[in-house]
Order: sequence, then C-alpha cells, then structure tokens
Amino acid sequence: MADTLEFNEIYQEVKGSMNDGRLRLSRQGVIFKNSKTGKVDNIQASELAEGVWRRVALGHGLKLLTKNGHVYKYDGFRESEFDKLSDFFKAHYRLELAEKDLCVKGWNWGTVRFGGDLLSFDIGEQPVFEIPLSNVSQCTTGKNEVTLEFHQNDDAEVSLMEVRFYVPPTQEDGVDPVEAFAQNVLSKADVIQATGDAICIFRELQCLTPRGRYDIRIYPTFLHLHGKTFDYKIPYTTVLRLFLLPHKDQRQMFFVISLDPPIKQGQTRYHFLILLFSKDEDISLTLNMNEEEVEKRFEGRLTKNMSGSLYEMVSRVMKALVNRKITVPGNFQGHSGAQCITCSYKASSGLLYPLERGFIYVHKPPVHIRFDEISFVNFARGTTTTRSFDFEIETKQGTQYTFSSIERWARGKLSPWPLGCSLHREAVALRVPGSPLVPDCPPSPAGEEYGKLFDFVNAKKLNIKNRGLKEGMKQSYDEYADSDEDQHDAYLERMKEEGKIREENANDSSDGSGEETDESFNPGEEDDDVAEEFDSNASASSSSGDGDSDRDEKKPAKKAKIVKDRKPRKKQLESKKGKDPNAPKRPMSAYMLWLNASREKIKSDHPGISITDLSKKAGELWKAMSKEKKEEWDRKAEDARRDYEKAMKEYSCGQQSESSKAERSKKKKKKQEKQTKGKVEKKGAASKSLSSTKSPAKNMSESFKSKEFVSSDESSSGESKKEDSEEEGVASLPPSSEESASGSD
Repeated sequence: MADTLEFNEIYQEVKGSMNDGRLRLSRQGVIFKNSKTGKVDNIQASELAEGVWRRVALGHGLKLLTKNGHVYKYDGFRESEFDKLSDFFKAHYRLELAEKDLCVKGWNWGTVRFGGDLLSFDIGEQPVFEIPLSNVSQCTTGKNEVTLEFHQNDDAEVSLMEVRFYVPPTQEDGVDPVEAFAQNVLSKADVIQATGDAICIFRELQCLTPRGRYDIRIYPTFLHLHGKTFDYKIPYTTVLRLFLLPHKDQRQMFFVISLDPPIKQGQTRYHFLILLFSKDEDISLTLNMNEEEVEKRFEGRLTKNMSGSLYEMVSRVMKALVNRKITVPGNFQGHSGAQCITCSYKASSGLLYPLERGFIYVHKPPVHIRFDEISFVNFARGTTTTRSFDFEIETKQGTQYTFSSIERWARGKLSPWPLGCSLHREAVALRVPGSPLVPDCPPSPAGEEYGKLFDFVNAKKLNIKNRGLKEGMKQSYDEYADSDEDQHDAYLERMKEEGKIREENANDSSDGSGEETDESFNPGEEDDDVAEEFDSNASASSSSGDGDSDRDEKKPAKKAKIVKDRKPRKKQLESKKGKDPNAPKRPMSAYMLWLNASREKIKSDHPGISITDLSKKAGELWKAMSKEKKEEWDRKAEDARRDYEKAMKEYSCGQQSESSKAERSKKKKKKQEKQTKGKVEKKGAASKSLSSTKSPAKNMSESFKSKEFVSSDESSSGESKKEDSEEEGVASLPPSSEESASGSD
C-alpha cells in the first residue's frame, strides 16, 4: 500500500462556503491546502479520533473529528474511493472509517447532542444537520427558546443568519434547560466579548488600511482596534499571515496582518491591516499578567516587562498570540539597496516586495500573490517611456496583476545599452554636453532593476511568458507547505553563494566580450570625423575660393572612409546568413571536451539535477581540477584545432575552384551580351545615316554662319567648354592629374 494518498478538487466546508483545494493523507497526518488563500490545515495522525464517510451534495464526503473536539469536513470524493480510504485509515491511523448517512425525513423535532465543538441535531440515530460552535457569534435566550447568530462569510452565496431552538420546560434537579443549552453553546462559541482587562494597549498607532490612528487593545482571543470613528474586533483565528517589511527609505517599517474573513465597514472589505512605524520610536511595555501566567501561556516567547522599538514589540506580541511566523523579505535587493521595487498598481504608487514564496504589494490596494498560484509572469515594455517596464503576473484562476512604471536603470548614472554594442558606440560618438545620459558608464548587471527582478524570477523557477516552461524549471518547494513557512536564514545563505558565483562568471564573460567588441571600434577615428565636421570657420569658407576647394576635397574623403568601415560588416552579415552546412565545424575548447565526457557521470552522481545546476557543478569541478589533468584536455583541444585547420584548408581550396568556374561563366555571359548590344547599335546608326542624307539643304542652312558671327560665338562657346572641362577635372581627378591638365591648357 502506498504511503500517501492525494486528491485534487476536494472542497472544505467553512462557514457555509465550499473552498476548493488539495488533500493529502500520509502516515504523519492529513494536510489540506486552500487553493484560494494558500492556508494549510495540518491534522496530526495522533490527534484523529474518528472518521465518518457519508453521502453529501457534491458526491461523497469525509468528516474527521479530533481528540480536542475540532471538526473538519471534506467533500468531492467518488464512491469508488471508499475502499481505498478505509484500508488507508486501518493501516496508518488504526481507525475504522464508519459509514453514516444523514436523515432526510424533513422533521423539525429531535434531540440536540453536544460533542466537542459540534452541535448535532439528530432524529433517532441519524443526524439531520450539524453546527460548528466556532461559527456562532452570539447566543441569546428567551422563554423556552435559544437563538444562535452566526459569523457571516462573504464567499458564501447564501448565508445563514440565525437558528432558533425551542426547548421544552423540564424540572430536573432545579436546572433550567434553556440556560444549560445556552451555556453549552457559549462555552465553545466564538463570541467576541471585551470582558476583563486587556493584556496590553498600544496607543495612537498609525494605520494605513483602514486609514486613521487607532488604539490597539490586545486581548487573549482577539484584537480590538479603537478609533475616533470606528471600532473593529479581529479574532486571532481569522489571521492568515504576518509580514514585517522595511520601507524603501530605511527609516520606517510596515507591519501587515492578512485576514480571512476580512474586517467590514459598510460595503468595504479590508483583507489586510497595515500599520506604519518609525524605526526611531521606542517603547517600554508591561503585560497585564503576572510572571507565572506569562511563562505558562507564552512559554518564554514573551516576558512581563519588555522594551525596544515599537514595531518590534507589536510584531513580537502578535506572533506569540497568533502563533504564526512573521514573513520578511528574502534575498532580493534593488539597485538602491532596498528590498523592494517602486512601481504603480492601478492608479496608485507603492512598493512591491519579492518574498521567498510570493510577492506582496503595499499599500493601496494591498495585494499578496503566492508563487504556487502564479501561472506565468511577463516583462512588458512600458507604455509611456522606454525608461520603465511593466511586470505582469497572471494567476491560474485567470486574474492578471500589472505593476507598471518600474525604472530599468538608475537615472543619470547608467547607460541603457551594453558596452560595445552599436547603440552604445553611437551614443559615445554623438554625445552632446549637458545630456542626461552618460554613455561612458556601462550598466552594471547589479545596478539594473530589470536584470535583478529577472534573475529573482528565474531563480524561483517561475514560468516566464514567451519563453516556455523549460526542463528543470519545476518548483522546488513543497506544494502543501504554507507560504510563510520557510527556512529563511539557510536559504538566504545559499542564494548569496550562488549570487557570488554568478557575478564571477558574469565578470569573466564581460571581460572577454569587451576585448572582442573593442577591437572593431576605434574611438579615435570617430572623434576625428566629428572634429572635421565642426572645425571649419564660416569666414574662411566664404572669403576665398581655396577654402571652397578644400571643403570639396574633404567631403568625398569622409564618404570614402564611411564606406570602407561599413563594407566588411556587410560581408560578415552575409557570411553569417549564408553559412555553408558542409563547412568544417569549429573545434571545442578543453572545458567543453571535458564536459561532454563527464556529463553522464555528473548526472549519475546527482540524480534529478537540473541543467543550470549541472553547469554550475561542472564549473566548480573544472575549477578545482589539478593542472596536470587540465593539460591532458588542453592537448586534446590542440589536436582538434589542428584537424580543423587542415580540414579548413581543403574546404577553402574546393571553394576557390568553384568560385573560379562561376567567374568564367559570368564572363562568357557578359561577352555575349556585349555582342548582341553591338549588333543592335550598328543597325540603329545605319538607319540614322539614311535619314540624314534625305535633307542636306536643311542641314547646310542650319550650319552656315557669317564670319563675324562665327568668330564671336565660337570664342565664347570655347571658353565655356574649357571651364566645364576644368570643373570636371577638379571633381574627378586626383591633385596630380589636375596640375597636369592645367599645364597642358
């Protein structure tokens, strides 16, 4: 028999609402994780007292009762799964899974039975309905009547407001049955009554949601917010998570309390209670309990007299009373050193905190998104400016969150383009004094907000849109673990070590790539071109003809230089596009030869290792390898290089012979085209000569001129022709040919 059983699409009944989630049964106990809130209910195997299988509205259901009286109801099972569950309960929990059907007679007269936290209304031996007493918010009595009022659940489509029980009068031992009924209900009901003194009081705390200043009174079972206008009573059972988040200015702290169900004010629902503290504010606190009671109740987590920062005292007291861990930011750090990102959500600006198991945005409106409910994330281009980008998150339920206006880089310090790329070169060459961009400073990978957030998402193995879910990108954490239960310190240390390795690799690659890119870029030449363009004087160019000729000489020289620089780049692009598949492959380096030979061994030593972890492990092994072993692989790489050079020579010889054949065929085609053109031109000339002989008188009259007219006209036309020829010589001939032409004239 398997050690675990897992069921998807199981529903837990909570205050009239059916919450879907996943159920897992193991030897240690029963775990249910709510798909919506991420809340985890963990029932230890030693606490189970009874298991009941029964038919319900959604098929078949499982009811579990614990030894301390708590009841858990799960629906959505199939009838065929009863045998599997029954055998599992016998083998691992030593319990008989009893079958009990509900009574469907529709009678309203029966007996009430109290068992732990459950009120059961039975007809005969069959239960009609059951009421968890923790759902009761108030209990009032009348003459032979008891009225129960219930906490409302916003997630339920239909809510039960109250139930009235008629209790017949009896005189047994002088006990009033109505009062006895009410006392049994109140002993287990979740009735909020501010009876007695508060354990401690925090005065005039600044609250962001709900907005205002409130006195917080701490009671044993609930939290009382007392403001000038509104009062709120928050039971500790409704607290899901606690967050302690540092503000970006490093002078304030957020303390966030996640609530389910939320507190209500009219039609407004507050799912988060957000308090803002100053780090400089201190307090001395004395609990309204004696030292023995404090030690017995809190087991050393609190003391009677405490002092320290106000935010530390509030968070410490809340952690002890709620019995939940406080979630703090993980290893993420922005370009300014803060553990958050400034962005906008909807119409308000706020802070986005990447956590170890999710994201939280504060503060208006507050949003908490767990990693296990994220379908994918997307890095989108900003809608208004290229200086910013949007971070989009889509959940498995289809809800989309867009955090916009996230700065790509530190304004005025970093260039948006990598060092050595064409855009960076143009920015360097065309830099104008006073420009807000400083392209001389290459962007550091550690300074870009975009790169840091991308690395964080990649490390958490979240699915990034348009990239797809790659191999090894599965979530490494337990799907049934609570989102705030993380081994924070150990994980932080491990991520720091990986970050150091990544930075070293990035520095090595950037050094190598910088050398390659800088070879093809000569800033001296570009500076000379810019100087030639701006150094000429307006007065010098307009005063003499020599200046004009000099300027005319410089312009073609500049154009020739640009063409020379760009021609090899086009050839390189053409060669890249038209790569011959028959060409010899380049030889591998010593490291790649060793990696190909050792890959299977690394996989066998570390089963289930991902591709990225394998490359990191291989890098560590290669770094730690002795010099003698590396020399062996260097020799193999050298032999491979020689073989490649030999094959390349043979390949180039074959290419030359093919190119010569192609040139010969081109020459033949050109000759044939010239011959056909010559024949056509001869035919055209012959036809023209025939037409000219037909009108000789007209030609003679046009060509005849008087002696005086011919002398004056020819001299003027001759001068103009001479000037035209001189201008053509200046524009087309080099300086030596110009001088020879003028001398011959």
